[in-house]
Amino acid sequence: MRRPEGFDEPEPTDDTPATPPGRRRRRDADATGPVPVMGGARPPRPSIGGARDEAEERPSSLRDRLAGVAGASTSLRDRLAGGTRAGAADADPTDTTRGVEPPRITAPDGTAAEAKARVVAARKQARRASSERRRVERVEVRRFTRRSRHRRATLISVGAVVLLLVASVAVAVFSPLLSLRTIRVEGTERVDASAVQAALDGQLGTPLALIDFDEVTRELKAFPLIASYVTETAPPHTLVVRIQERQPVATVAAGDGFELVDPAGVVVQSLDARQEGVPLVDVGGAALDGPAYRSVAEVLLALPVTLRSTVDTVTASTTDDVTLELTSGERVVWGSADESAKKAQVLAGLIADQARRDPGASVEYDVSAPDNGIIRTR
Repeated sequence: MRRPEGFDEPEPTDDTPATPPGRRRRRDADATGPVPVMGGARPPRPSIGGARDEAEERPSSLRDRLAGVAGASTSLRDRLAGGTRAGAADADPTDTTRGVEPPRITAPDGTAAEAKARVVAARKQARRASSERRRVERVEVRRFTRRSRHRRATLISVGAVVLLLVASVAVAVFSPLLSLRTIRVEGTERVDASAVQAALDGQLGTPLALIDFDEVTRELKAFPLIASYVTETAPPHTLVVRIQERQPVATVAAGDGFELVDPAGVVVQSLDARQEGVPLVDVGGAALDGPAYRSVAEVLLALPVTLRSTVDTVTASTTDDVTLELTSGERVVWGSADESAKKAQVLAGLIADQARRDPGASVEYDVSAPDNGIIRTR
């Protein structure tokens, strides 16, 4: 290939070794400064005043510009020239879009109905998103407020129970729905039940919770035969009075008749004739609430029921000389009321022993010393 004009390699001097054709000289690794350009010095940069003239004098073609590069290989010059030509061919000298704003996004084409449908769909999607967000917020709020909600539910439950109890008490105390309408008397034999009901009828119409039991006690004290009583309210309208009557343990002479008395000396009943099975007590004219009668009553209560029924009379002038007369004719020296239960057991043994040995004999039993019971022949 023939070299173009102006690309003749310079003749090597004696100091500088010749460079092989087609290869560039490498820069010395220790060299500094700008890389020298082979083929001669570059033309000086023109001054400002002569810029137009210099521009007119510059080479107009790539071949002319490359001609000033000394020592460049042919292949390198061809590649540079080809790339420059391609770039020049692609570049449009009339292109005026440089520096212009980028194109704007235009709305999609469509009818007004399609645009309205898109707006409706967007609104629905926004509503769904808002609803989902609220649902998530509710779930989180419930999770973080679980303890407080449980505490509030407990307080509400306790308050409801207390309110219900207060309402129930108010209804029971003040409401006429639970007022007293019926009085039922139980356990009476000698006491007139109708008289007891008549004495307590002042409580009728009173709510069961407001019945005056002090007044009930005052009314029942007027019945001497009542030893004790128990009251019970039976909602909604009933008051039950269970009475324990006084039980007579002795008979005392009273003028031309007789009186049945209980262990406290209270007259239970007045009789014209003596009642069988109840011992006749003689305390020498002493009061029935005195110590002599109390000692006799204690002795009679210590006797078994079967043995008590065999006692005919009891005499005592003091608390230490209680004497029993049996219906069979035997006499029992009891003494004081001390250890009456033990004396009763000893007496039962002596009577059984005498019945085995000589049931027809008239004897006297002495149990005043319970550790040494004595049978005397009368």
